[in-house]
Amino acid sequence: VQLQASGGGLVQAGGSLRLSCAASGRTLSNYDMGWFRQAPGKEREFVAAIKRSGSSTYYAESVKGRFTISRDNAKNTVYLQMNSLKPEGTALYYCAAKLSLAIVTSPLIYDYWGQGTLVTVSS
Repeated sequence: VQLQASGGGLVQAGGSLRLSCAASGRTLSNYDMGWFRQAPGKEREFVAAIKRSGSSTYYAESVKGRFTISRDNAKNTVYLQMNSLKPEGTALYYCAAKLSLAIVTSPLIYDYWGQGTLVTVSS
């Protein structure tokens, strides 16, 4: 499956962005989906994930209450609504897909990755 992330940009602290991850090649309904981010000089970290049915969502503590992950399997697209953005949220944001039913927070178990979309939050 090919993943294409979009929606990044420059936003002031406190602002909002909505990221999209469009899939092609295979139906996303067979995959759990996740969003990860990587800031310069840091390791890739888990942000949010959603089960293939959409019934369960998971968030990093640092974004809980501010970010919302959702999916539209009919459109083969996953979204990440980001509100109340903070400067420490500046990073490349990646979407990823996994077939495994294992835990959603580890990037090691994801099978497919998008190219990343840059989010810059100015203070």
